[in-house]
Amino acid sequence: MADTHPSKDTHSKDTQPELNPNDSNPQDVEDEVQYTPEEEAAAMEESQSLKAEATALFTKGDIHNALSVYEDALMPLPSSARYARAVLHSNIAACHLRVDQPTEAVKAATTALNELSAIEDSTSRSKSDKSDPDLNAKDEKNDDDDDDVTKGKGRKEEREREQEQVDEEIISSGAKTAAPPPPPPPPPAQDDIARIRIKSLLRRARANASIRPETWSSLSSAQTDYQALSKLPPSALTATDARNVRDMLRRLEPKVKEAQEREMGEMWSKLKEMGNGLLKPFGLSTNNFQMVKDEATGGYSMNFNQNAGK
Repeated sequence: MADTHPSKDTHSKDTQPELNPNDSNPQDVEDEVQYTPEEEAAAMEESQSLKAEATALFTKGDIHNALSVYEDALMPLPSSARYARAVLHSNIAACHLRVDQPTEAVKAATTALNELSAIEDSTSRSKSDKSDPDLNAKDEKNDDDDDDVTKGKGRKEEREREQEQVDEEIISSGAKTAAPPPPPPPPPAQDDIARIRIKSLLRRARANASIRPETWSSLSSAQTDYQALSKLPPSALTATDARNVRDMLRRLEPKVKEAQEREMGEMWSKLKEMGNGLLKPFGLSTNNFQMVKDEATGGYSMNFNQNAGK
């Protein structure tokens, strides 16, 4: 079932940045747009409203429309709203699974997991910066250097600073009568991050296991996700999910091995065909070269047989 936890662009077209057609990735330019607290609050509210609409559609079984509205709910969100984006991408993965689109489900679930990882990376860097005495000392030294530069400026720059201070005082005075900006959204709790990660892993694993035709890559990816889930504390998964993880790991093991052997055989067959084409002008074929396994060491040696295949 789709998640019901909070997560079109609120900027008008006039405020959108102009995209340079020569940019390799226009999305990078778009992500640089800075939202004011008011704009971010409005964006979150719009996204949350769309998300609630999509969840209602999902609950009624209208999966295609739910998928479309979940995607719409992503549009107004800034790139910094990583948790809200992760929840939406995880729900999008659930929709793709319901309409038998496993490849798209894998992509959406992976995006959700990447958003969650970015949250934790950012939190770790923030804690590291606060606890680094060398970095704090460097910041203090830079402040001292800035003071020395300021003291050496001429009268013209001092007058400009005085004018700037006056302007700031006027703005600050007017701001006192204005409504305070909305507070930023609280950071997601670790329990919430863990919950969405588990749902995204389950959905990605199920999607990879559902891809047809079955491939070594998709089956081994599903196996990796199920193995990660199996290592979580028992309380992290529901009884149903835990049983499903165990069952899938048992079913996937022989399938992964079979797919690996089949694809390796196909690869060697293609290499052999290519090798025969290269050796034919010399009156040879790959049958003239035989790989012999050394049972004592497990290694292989190559023997050449001039009369092989004749």
